[in-house]
Amino acid sequence: MTQKTLLLTGASRGIGHATVRRFNREGWRVITCSRHPFPAECPWGGGAENHVQIDLGDPKDTMRAVEDIRGRLDGRLDALVNNAGISPKGPEGERLSTLTTDLAAWGKVFHVNFFASVVLARGLKQELAAAKGAVVNVTSIAGNQVHPFAGAAYATSKAALKALTREMANDFGPMGVRVNAIAPGEIETAILSPGTEKLVEQIPLRRLGQTEEVAATIFFLCSDESSYITGTEIEINGGQHV
Repeated sequence: MTQKTLLLTGASRGIGHATVRRFNREGWRVITCSRHPFPAECPWGGGAENHVQIDLGDPKDTMRAVEDIRGRLDGRLDALVNNAGISPKGPEGERLSTLTTDLAAWGKVFHVNFFASVVLARGLKQELAAAKGAVVNVTSIAGNQVHPFAGAAYATSKAALKALTREMANDFGPMGVRVNAIAPGEIETAILSPGTEKLVEQIPLRRLGQTEEVAATIFFLCSDESSYITGTEIEINGGQHV
């Protein structure tokens, strides 16, 4: 069987890192994207030959990278996971609201969290169609409700990405390409906002989610097990949204 290929943004830590490990374990080739060069001490498999240096906050650089990525493919792409995301904070690490977020920061956040997903999917639509592949957009619980830690620019960009998922599912469906989203809640990573432990008390399952649990859902949406699922957003938050 031909080895399947995943293109993943935001692979260096947290959910992205767990996703690389899961797909590697399943035998997939994983092409990672980052604005930094491939680090020699990188803990995931694939190597520098499967890494694309790209600044997703720069539309021109993102469009340039599409050609680089296409050159690394054999005419087909089985999955695209748009996981990269940024959420700027204030000088003291505080949440930035609609009143306190700098205009330039709004633009940067939307370029990384929203527009890059459009550019990559559109630029690689032929390769996705050839593989009858899948796209997974990583949104957030903050896209559906005001969050105590996530800023206004981050939250609105994730809400826009949820809407984009619906539109893309409609547009890419005739090509045989499925497009879905996952909306993680409080996931245990190396960097947690102060006060998260109090938030856990309000989650029905009374615990943080694990990055491996999120990666498992991403893999499901990229596999044949979800072959008739498209245009949906799966909540991964232990019931926090109820």
